[in-house]
Amino acid sequence: MTLEWTDILGLAAGICTTVAVIPQIKKAWKTKKVEDVSPGMFSILILGVFLWVIYGITQKDLPIIATNGVSLGLNSVMLYLMIRYRKKE
Repeated sequence: MTLEWTDILGLAAGICTTVAVIPQIKKAWKTKKVEDVSPGMFSILILGVFLWVIYGITQKDLPIIATNGVSLGLNSVMLYLMIRYRKKE
């Protein structure tokens, strides 16, 4: 399989948007503080990347499937941390 320049561009874009959540996960893991992070926003983001994965599968587009699949996992971890560490009122 030979990667076209558009595949490389798609992978680069996907990697940038995928790794963007890693600092937030690290901070939440260390501090166990998630009050300033919106669970609603992460829920919508997870739905969006899930739909991108489905779209990528229908188009047989590996960069979309791979980067959004990883993003789905990372954003799901962040949502889990928000649920786990939220303050009980």
